[in-house]
Amino acid sequence: MGKLDGRVVIVTGAARGQGEQEARLFVAEGARVVVGDVLDGPGEALAKDLGEEWARFVHLDVSREDEWSGAVAAAKSTFGKVDGLVNNAGILRFNELVSTPLEEFQQVVQVNQVGAFLGMKAVTPELEAAGGGTIVNTASYTALTGMAFLTSYAATKAAIVGMTRVASMELAGKGIRVNAMCPGAVDTPMTNPDRVAADGGPKAADETGSAALDEFYGKVIPMGRIGRPEEVARLALFLSCEDSSYITGQPFVIDGGWMAGVSVF
Repeated sequence: MGKLDGRVVIVTGAARGQGEQEARLFVAEGARVVVGDVLDGPGEALAKDLGEEWARFVHLDVSREDEWSGAVAAAKSTFGKVDGLVNNAGILRFNELVSTPLEEFQQVVQVNQVGAFLGMKAVTPELEAAGGGTIVNTASYTALTGMAFLTSYAATKAAIVGMTRVASMELAGKGIRVNAMCPGAVDTPMTNPDRVAADGGPKAADETGSAALDEFYGKVIPMGRIGRPEEVARLALFLSCEDSSYITGQPFVIDGGWMAGVSVF
């Protein structure tokens, strides 16, 4: 028996990184998963690896409402329903506040913030029709504290926490729970370019790059290391299964202790 037996979950940004690990773990726990991403090659390869009985890839630009409609329709036609969503897709841009072009700021808002909004809006009627379900939004520890050079990113992640709280209040009576994950530094292609293959998919990190990351995060994170995407996936699983049946509207920080305070060692 898996913790998600009989469930049908859409995972966005699922071709690599946290989304890939969430898709793999959810299938291992008995769910059927719709793998949504703009990276067609890696996304199709993941769905094939998981097996057509368990996964289907759909091209999904989360900033486009019509593509959300298509993803929901594909999920229903393939697996009969939708009763879960993990809003994982996101982009990261580093820039000083006064140097950030409006176009760049709006691009981050469109993918991270508007994408999460459209996802919740698209799946809510399906979750209600299924008798209830779960939405897990991926925010960030920067939604709750500051970090230099992340104005656009932090703004969108704070917005996701706010939308999560409002949605949880509106949807509780429909049997839908909505929570947010707030990861700190996680070793994914988004934060570590050494993990990006030529086709945009995942690859093993360069040893030199990984060593530099390990040294940096070993100093600033109390647990002494960067997080792993499979660790975030396990939190997504918890928030998507009955283990968290009395939890909604909450941001869950998963950061190795980074937000606990300033290390003096």
